[in-house]
Amino acid sequence: MNTATLPMDSAGRPGFLSKERIIAGPGFNRWLVPPCALAIHLCIGMAYGFSVFWLPLSQMLQKAGAGAACGPEVSFFQELFTTSCDWKVSTLGWMYTLFFVFLGLSAAIWGGWLERVGPRRVGIIATLCWCGGMLFSALGVYTHQFWMMILGSGVIGGIGLGLGYISPVSTLIKWFPDRRGMATGMAIMGFGGGAMIGSPLAVELLKIFSTPTETGVWQTFVVMALIYLVFMTGGALGYRVPPTGWKPEGWTPPAANSGKAMITQRHVHVKKVWGIPQFWLLWVVLCMNVSAGIGVIGMASPMLQEVFAGSLIGIEKTFGELSAQELTSIAIVAGGFTALLSLFNIGGRFFWASMSDKLGRRLTYSIFFILGGLLYWSIPSSASAGSTLLFVGAICIILSMYGGGFATIPAYLADLFGTQFVGAIHGRLLTAWATAGILGPVVVNYMREYQLGMGLPRAQVYNQTMYILVGMLVIGLIANLLVRPVADKHFMTDDELAAEKKIANERVAAAEVTGSGSGGATPTGVVVAAWLLVGIPLLWGTYRTLLSAAKFFH
Repeated sequence: MNTATLPMDSAGRPGFLSKERIIAGPGFNRWLVPPCALAIHLCIGMAYGFSVFWLPLSQMLQKAGAGAACGPEVSFFQELFTTSCDWKVSTLGWMYTLFFVFLGLSAAIWGGWLERVGPRRVGIIATLCWCGGMLFSALGVYTHQFWMMILGSGVIGGIGLGLGYISPVSTLIKWFPDRRGMATGMAIMGFGGGAMIGSPLAVELLKIFSTPTETGVWQTFVVMALIYLVFMTGGALGYRVPPTGWKPEGWTPPAANSGKAMITQRHVHVKKVWGIPQFWLLWVVLCMNVSAGIGVIGMASPMLQEVFAGSLIGIEKTFGELSAQELTSIAIVAGGFTALLSLFNIGGRFFWASMSDKLGRRLTYSIFFILGGLLYWSIPSSASAGSTLLFVGAICIILSMYGGGFATIPAYLADLFGTQFVGAIHGRLLTAWATAGILGPVVVNYMREYQLGMGLPRAQVYNQTMYILVGMLVIGLIANLLVRPVADKHFMTDDELAAEKKIANERVAAAEVTGSGSGGATPTGVVVAAWLLVGIPLLWGTYRTLLSAAKFFH
């Protein structure tokens, strides 16, 4: 390889962030890579938890005695620059929307670049974008300039979100060819668990920094950005990629397109995927699974309250008959229900992705759609029968499969298209997520408002919506069943693959000593310490979430 084209350090070696620099040496323990991926995903996963800031952000000037909430006469554009009134919660919600818009865009645009430069450089850039965006947003909060928050967290942070999300995917799949689903499930579980850690942390920091005239939001942003900077940098610097041709000891690759897994040993170039039917079938599969899941997530809490109403606190009253105090009581129960769902969402990411290694990806997704369809169909019946247990159980399992869909799709892509460009292909497929983020809530909210307008009781306004979501799952099931091995004409030739490996700076030997620093095996203590650094915060977040979930059972 001609290393003259690579950034070099003063000793003539590839630059510190170069992909060549992080090729693992002999004896490197592959179990050191998943905690590095978790360190990044647990931080960027806080995107799911940003709603904890909406209420204090909407009361900043009022608390300081310097203004009031912006009225309906203040347009969205005026709210971007105003310093005389507080932002509306609906306006603040645009930050959440931009997170996932730019996640999908950045993953699709820069996925191919990731494969060439490696996960360390992309992880560092993701860190700078996510943490730098939070710091710029903190300045926006301090100066009461919403455009700075939009640019900081929404745009720059959203780009960091997308790059951080896809940064470990292809690396983990290459380190764990024998357990692709489990490996990606561990990382993407972290993304689902980020809010489980970040939300209670933010609440505690807000308590520390708030005063009678100060909400403490900008200070919380600064502290969290600095904490995330440490963890994400450590994760990015800990990434290693295996040498070309590496495989686990004692593992034999399955025959091409054999059995239930349809696993290929060849590789499709990312530039070709737009024209391959299997890519669009998986696009529909992911879009339908996520659309239905988002639909349930968005309505789960209000649906529980409106359907079961007073029975949640042991009284026989409909939702419209409840007093203000009783409404508060059932809202607390519903909050515990939401926490319970987050645990199933996170656990499902690891469970279902790991199961897909045994069942195959297509069968796993078929279970999502068939079992999910039956559960969605059962919800109106369990609601009308007043069975809280069946209702809650169905939604918990649905949410586990929603999370499992995210974690299983990277391995599905690797099986069909090979591993050379799986991170880039995954990035392009995430446009289905962005589409689902619009489709699911629009369908659910429109149907709810339409049926309320028709005069239906609140306990029945979700029935038709459930049947529509079943229809989405049927579409997803059909697309999944149509998936077949990719035709030979779409794969790269050996010469094309060799050229791509050269462009991607791949080598068959390490350019940097890894592990213990002397070329030996990675010390067990290093691996244990890495897992403890991500495991302890995750256990703390799980504990806090369990405390919230306990309110449902009380």
